[in-house]
Amino acid sequence: MNNSELPKVTVIIPVRNEAAFIERSLGAVLSQEYPADRLEVLVIDGASDDGTRPIVQRMLDGYPSARLLDNPARIVPSALNIGLAEARGELIVRIDGHTIVAPDYVARCAQVQAETEADCVGGLMCAVGKTPTGETIALATAHPFGVGDSGFHYATEAQNADTVYMGAWTRHVFQDIGLFDEELVRNQDDEFNYRLRKAGGRIWLDPRIRSTYYTRSTWRSLWRQYFEYGFWKVRVFQKVPGSARLRHWIPPLFVLAVVGGLPAALVVPVLRPLYLGELVSYLLVSLAASCSIAARAGWQHLPRLPLAFAVLHVAYGLGFWAGLARFGLPWKRVKHHE
Repeated sequence: MNNSELPKVTVIIPVRNEAAFIERSLGAVLSQEYPADRLEVLVIDGASDDGTRPIVQRMLDGYPSARLLDNPARIVPSALNIGLAEARGELIVRIDGHTIVAPDYVARCAQVQAETEADCVGGLMCAVGKTPTGETIALATAHPFGVGDSGFHYATEAQNADTVYMGAWTRHVFQDIGLFDEELVRNQDDEFNYRLRKAGGRIWLDPRIRSTYYTRSTWRSLWRQYFEYGFWKVRVFQKVPGSARLRHWIPPLFVLAVVGGLPAALVVPVLRPLYLGELVSYLLVSLAASCSIAARAGWQHLPRLPLAFAVLHVAYGLGFWAGLARFGLPWKRVKHHE
């Protein structure tokens, strides 16, 4: 295919305080194996105060098709919508500042979209960590016991999907179903893709599209991340009926059984064996998954893996119940808004 036949691509990169990563993540975008005259790069900064902006400005110098834009709202959906308002590409590719994409990432997105004619395409999120704890977290978030059936964590074959990591959308999608919902601090891409599917659109996951995601490096930051995922997932359910999957319900039900079951077990002796049984069952499954991962990735991770799984599940589950308290029942219907 001649360069003139390749689609014009706009890469939108929402960032806020990414000084530790931005040189690698933006550098990977600026060095893509895609014709420079067919590639536009928009970095949308959410009022960073850690030195991110000077780094970006320096890196974009000499790239006439790359710009740094401001995001006063500081949240990702606002950044994406600001980028969409400025984008001139036919294919819109989101890339996060905590992610390093493969050299052929944009080319693969364009190729897969042309092959499948899907409305959105995406690939694998290969999680890695900077510290021993981060490495363990990466392993836990790439295992079905940690994240359920989210295919973009470990799929080996191309397939239809309910959502993908980051994503590349054809421009007409935003004209047809609107922009990202700026109420959703988290899960805005999930909500958008569920809305896309509800409108009859198709999402395609292809493992040839590869990126490396740097996970959280502390238990506290991981807890906060997954608590927010659970919290905002309730709002996604309300905005997009039918978007709930079994994997979304298991952590909150687990938390309900553990937290809610404790007083019941203390008051009603006959319930104590059942309560202890469910705890032991969880610990055994967690240990089995941990041993399976450690046998492949290194036994030094074994002591931390059960803790990583527990943080993923309990933080998400408690966040979900906090979301219920804040927004109401998940089947309560609310309108999408930008």
